[in-house]
Amino acid sequence: MTEKNATSLLPAADTVDTAPVVIAGLIGGFAAARVTKVRALGGVVLGAAGVYAGRTWAAKRGAGTTAALSAVYLLGFGLSHPLAKKIGAWPAVLTVTGVASGAAWALSDRPHA
Repeated sequence: MTEKNATSLLPAADTVDTAPVVIAGLIGGFAAARVTKVRALGGVVLGAAGVYAGRTWAAKRGAGTTAALSAVYLLGFGLSHPLAKKIGAWPAVLTVTGVASGAAWALSDRPHA
């Protein structure tokens, strides 16, 4: 079980692996919007996951990495739209999710020496 922050119900920020959070935000946001036909709901899922991941990036790696990973996450969301016109919606979402979650793992989650 992960350690809890004394003042929060959330796990301590520096104990969270963010690649799965990024996956949940991008795929979950797309799926929520698609299934419910409420785009704003997808945005809520995307935003909540982004804030949760950003909290960990800041705690583990600082402002520079947080800014870089936030940009990858948001650009992935933005670029999935034009990419979907070329390869389809789900392939586009899966592609940008792979890139963004891979970056999260490499820059935040992977154990650093």
